Amino acid sequence: MRWVELGRIGAPFGLAGALHVSSYTEPPEALLEYGEWALRREGGERRKLRLLEGFLQGERLVARLEGVESRDAAALLTGAWVEVERSELPPTGDREYYRADLLGFEVENLEGIALGKVAYFIDAPAGAVMVVAGGEDAAAATPGTSRKEHWVLADPAHLRRVDLAAGRILVDWPAELE
Repeated sequence: MRWVELGRIGAPFGLAGALHVSSYTEPPEALLEYGEWALRREGGERRKLRLLEGFLQGERLVARLEGVESRDAAALLTGAWVEVERSELPPTGDREYYRADLLGFEVENLEGIALGKVAYFIDAPAGAVMVVAGGEDAAAATPGTSRKEHWVLADPAHLRRVDLAAGRILVDWPAELE
């Protein structure tokens, strides 16, 4: 079973067990469409809870979960990641991909240089950034560092081809930035 991280639990909201939630979905309130959330703690243990209600408040959500009925119970969930099973996500459109599906993919640039594998994504002001670690040029990394990283803008101009079956991504990105 594959899990996809869609948000993170924040501080309690009020006294009756409601929670602030940072949503990673677009739009943020799309997270409320999933009736059951798996909350994953730092140690990796997961606990499934049914969503009772939720609403958008500013840039974050406020949600109530079954069995969380006090501020103290809500506080125990602070910092947990909200996950759903990959199979529950809606299908993607043409040239649309879930980030979770691209993790671990081999990345090569137009010059044929292997840049490494997709390690994670970062949301930056200019858009999503795909962090690619390792690759042919890893030996050129600064001495004392464990790996070389490339931060590639994850937009159509730079992601030229994604081959889901082969686990490969072709990017228009230099091996070295001056």
